[in-house]
Amino acid sequence: MSLFERSSPHSAPESSPTPQPDSKLTWLIPKTTSKLAILTATVATILSLPVGSHVFAKSGQQPEAKEASSNPASSIDPDAIDAVKKMAAYLHTLKSYQIIDNVTEDDVLDDGLIVQSTSKVDYLLARPNRMRIEVTSDDQHRLYLYDGKNFTVWGKLVNYYATVPAPPTIGQLFEDAIEKYDIELPLYDLYNWGTKDDDIKKIKTAIDIGPSAVDGVTCEHYAFHQEGVDWQLWIQLGEFPLPRKLVITTLTDEARPQHSDTLTWNLAPSFNDGAFAFDPPPDARRVILEGENSDATKTGK
Repeated sequence: MSLFERSSPHSAPESSPTPQPDSKLTWLIPKTTSKLAILTATVATILSLPVGSHVFAKSGQQPEAKEASSNPASSIDPDAIDAVKKMAAYLHTLKSYQIIDNVTEDDVLDDGLIVQSTSKVDYLLARPNRMRIEVTSDDQHRLYLYDGKNFTVWGKLVNYYATVPAPPTIGQLFEDAIEKYDIELPLYDLYNWGTKDDDIKKIKTAIDIGPSAVDGVTCEHYAFHQEGVDWQLWIQLGEFPLPRKLVITTLTDEARPQHSDTLTWNLAPSFNDGAFAFDPPPDARRVILEGENSDATKTGK
């Protein structure tokens, strides 16, 4: 699927009155494009290359003549590949971590007015088979739980939940959630950085802006351009090369709306197995995810 066609985990509001159970509930239907997917699908492209073969140029340090060169490599700093590859390799060594993602999103209304919304994602992961994701905003409170055996989605505001059998690993769960239930889990591509093989020619410009602080953490700031999208990435400097901030600007809309993720990391989270299990409230109503019936029929359940 094209990286511009991926669905967002930040779904439709849950505050509609007395929703009716259905095989595909409104509180599970994505409504916007996933900005993080745009970044990470492109980063995956970079990571599939040999070190030194691609990306970024240092802003303000290249002569204008070089900027205007017809040679595509003139807009690319190969040192940035090393930084992104190091980041991705490091992420795959982490056995457990917690991320607080503060999200800012521009929505363009029919009259061209831009309205900004915010949300927060609290993400706890323990490889290979436990994950807890909580998404909160003004109009939704969503919880996703995976304990290695079952996958549960709970819309707290409407108090509906769905539980289905789950595959044995987080990576497989991400794929099943999309393919079987049309749910793209938050930070899906963060988990998969460096595992995909996309067309490298999509990246046309890449620039190393230089050092920059994100919430007091010193990072290296990179800027990229590809058709229809500009995006920026801040990677923490030092022995922990973590992605700390992402800003994406959509160029196909003349309003140039932006999406921003600011990530706070905890590399030594405290948790027990109960953090990933769902104990439904007494008044919660269980509903069916699309695909659950067909799976049950195949397994005789």
